[in-house]
Amino acid sequence: MQQRAVGDSGLKVSSLGLGTMTWGRDTDEHEARDQLIAFAEAGGTLVDTAAGYADGASEQLLGGLIGDVMARDEVVLATKAGISRRGGSRQVDTSRRGLLDGLDASLRRLGTDHVDLWQVHVWSDETPIEETLATLDHAIATGRARYVGISNYAGWQTAQAATWQRAAPGRAALVSTQVQYSLLAREIEYDVVPAAQALGLGIFPWSPLAGGVLTGKYRTGTPSDSRGALSDFSGRVDAYLDERGRSIVEAVARAADGLGWTAQQVALAWVRDRPAVTAPIVGARTAAQLHAALGVVDLTLPIEIAGALDDVSAD
Repeated sequence: MQQRAVGDSGLKVSSLGLGTMTWGRDTDEHEARDQLIAFAEAGGTLVDTAAGYADGASEQLLGGLIGDVMARDEVVLATKAGISRRGGSRQVDTSRRGLLDGLDASLRRLGTDHVDLWQVHVWSDETPIEETLATLDHAIATGRARYVGISNYAGWQTAQAATWQRAAPGRAALVSTQVQYSLLAREIEYDVVPAAQALGLGIFPWSPLAGGVLTGKYRTGTPSDSRGALSDFSGRVDAYLDERGRSIVEAVARAADGLGWTAQQVALAWVRDRPAVTAPIVGARTAAQLHAALGVVDLTLPIEIAGALDDVSAD
């Protein structure tokens, strides 16, 4: 698998990242192990998790596999802090205390003394951005993180945070932003992508297959064993199945038929090779699903087809 620089930094990661949001919830230890083995065999290095995934169970499961399935120095280990659950409800805390407590808990669950990339999971108006960013500096200064980034920031928030970190010597430059991006969700092209390009951040798209919609599995209905059949995800899937969404899915399917690829491979290749993108984060519930996604590793979408998909999916 191709290795790419993360923005303007010296950090190199695989051109696909392995997402672990379902680990410890929908994906058990056996499936997680098989996923990590398949990812490593394909040359993958970037594994992404978060303190808020399955209330820490994702990190716990991943920590138990690192050192067994993959050596620690073979993994670019990325996690996020700022979101947790307390009393059954979602909590956002990007304060110095909240972030550092979250990072220390993540390190314990992951069984390591540092992460390679530590990301603020979400913007919060409750904490001054200067405090949040100074916490990233502290994490690097104390050896808990090697690089830092952000996630789910709007364009102006991305520009503000990245510019602040560049404004004075000694601050840790942001190297990445993780945001939703796919053929069905191209809003970041208006502001986040230009900000990332101007300020040297690599982009990690999450949900590059739009919750599985771009695989074509929902073209004739909702399979009973799909995520779209679950109440937590049905609304998210339905939002893509309007007239515009269906036309994009059909265009992807036609491109796949013409190339002899799968629709999944077409959609992943498109987003992987967009400007400023470092690596899409591919999450899978099963090893079989991940194997199918990894089929895109050696494929490059022809320019003409990429352009046609650009046109049909433009807002």
